[in-house]
Amino acid sequence: MDGHAYSSGAVLSKLPLLIACLFSAGAAPAAPQADADQLTAMINAYRAAPGLCQGAQPEPAPALTPQPLLAAVRLAPGVILSAALDRAGYANSKADAISVGGAASPQDAMAAMRQPYCRALLNASYTDIGVAHNGNDWTVVLAHAAPPLPSATYPDWRDAGMIILEGVNAARASGRTCGEQSFPPAPPVSWNPQLGATALGHSSDMALRRYFNHTGKDGSNVGDRALGMGYNWSRIGENIAFGAYTPQEAVAGWLASPGHCVNIMNPDFTEMGAAYAVTPDQRDGLTYWTQVFGKPRR
Repeated sequence: MDGHAYSSGAVLSKLPLLIACLFSAGAAPAAPQADADQLTAMINAYRAAPGLCQGAQPEPAPALTPQPLLAAVRLAPGVILSAALDRAGYANSKADAISVGGAASPQDAMAAMRQPYCRALLNASYTDIGVAHNGNDWTVVLAHAAPPLPSATYPDWRDAGMIILEGVNAARASGRTCGEQSFPPAPPVSWNPQLGATALGHSSDMALRRYFNHTGKDGSNVGDRALGMGYNWSRIGENIAFGAYTPQEAVAGWLASPGHCVNIMNPDFTEMGAAYAVTPDQRDGLTYWTQVFGKPRR
């Protein structure tokens, strides 16, 4: 689509999906335990004495505990990580999956993921880890076991969207490094009701139908959905997230993922809308977040 950016941290382009996260990885037999143990030890050593992470010096983080259930999880594009963990018997409140290819050894895998995914690797809220590889393909799952579901009611989606807008503009105001890309401060984006409605529609559809993808069940992409809401765009982008309990947590997850962070910092975007939706049975705690960026056609 000429001149139209999508990403997955989506600018209609081809950046990876986060979940929350950082998905990919096909089904594979478990790695030799020694290799998995070695990469786990390297990640824990990195957490104990981290170097610079995207231009900042982070605090040391506690060691992660190996969990066989996490190592056994197999992911594919479009699979909801948290749902896959639930099926495996691991109830989680937060999780990321990092996949790298072409790494012949644990050392190569660590080198490939250290800088692009340093924020996830050093996240002190994670307590557990699972490592698996097939040949030169490696998957690391980081997670925190689920606490009791919060009893507080969720805010109105518009209020949540405004909190997301505030967090996005705070990040744009200060500049940021997204993976290997550095962005100077960017002008603030403004709220657009049509983009808000676009975000709400996609979050609601994902929650109702229990899927997690930039492509809707009807085959639509973010550009199609925005046009359907009457937003005539020259540039469009989308971030999605799953499992965050608060808008602040959703923004933090996007900023920690290079592809999603790029969308947030993109100076070409001038407007934004955001929303969330919860599965019909709120006791499941399955919350889907969508953030849509746009630049109108003049």
